[in-house]
Amino acid sequence: MPAQLKSTRQGQTLVLTLCNPEHRNALGPEMYAAGVEALGVAESSNEVRSVVLTGDGNTFSAGGNLQRLQANRHQSPEVQAQSIEGLHNWVEAIRTFPKPVIAAVEGAAAGAGFSLVLACDLVVAARNAIFVMAYSNIALSPDGGASWALQHAVPRQLATELLMCAERMGAERLHALGIVNRVAEPGCALDDALALAERLNQRAPNALASVKELLNDAGSASLSEQLARERDHFVKNLHHANAGIGIAAFLNKEPPQYN
Repeated sequence: MPAQLKSTRQGQTLVLTLCNPEHRNALGPEMYAAGVEALGVAESSNEVRSVVLTGDGNTFSAGGNLQRLQANRHQSPEVQAQSIEGLHNWVEAIRTFPKPVIAAVEGAAAGAGFSLVLACDLVVAARNAIFVMAYSNIALSPDGGASWALQHAVPRQLATELLMCAERMGAERLHALGIVNRVAEPGCALDDALALAERLNQRAPNALASVKELLNDAGSASLSEQLARERDHFVKNLHHANAGIGIAAFLNKEPPQYN
């Protein structure tokens, strides 16, 4: 069975499932292109308010397919460069997607699989899940934005340890470090991620989009620049119909029904 990205719907949540069971859900160009396309369609759909990214079976993803990487060593360097560009296009699509993206992790998230997890907005991981930046084990350096994401998420020394030593870390440790949001019982990561997605689906989509955009911009902005962006988003959202719905519902002690 070729590697593929399965797409299903659970209410207002789009579930994208990495599926390559023969190679522990190893990633490949077909998945990257399908991921970008799926997010592009979901962005314009009012029926989709959140996305959950998960792996088929008991593994999130083993990362890159080593057989394909070995074969690419005998091709022009441009072949691998184009493959990585596909992965990077997907990572950027996840980061800039205006709706919440939640990773639901069972088993291993290794290499580029871990990079995909770090690209998501929220992470739900089974208690026995294992995360490893395995690149240095096979004399490679990271891709998929791993160095950027870890540098922003943890102290440099810990990012260095993860990337240079390929240390395996469990969900509990990453939860303590703030990378994993929720720790689930084994086999329950997807269900817990869908429950979290449903909570987010009840909130105003325009407000969540603003939060994501502001967080994306904050790392490279000065305080003055970020204050100006927060002002502009606040004013725009106050004059959105959903603010009227939310304020009225709060005052009337009723649950809001956002557009």
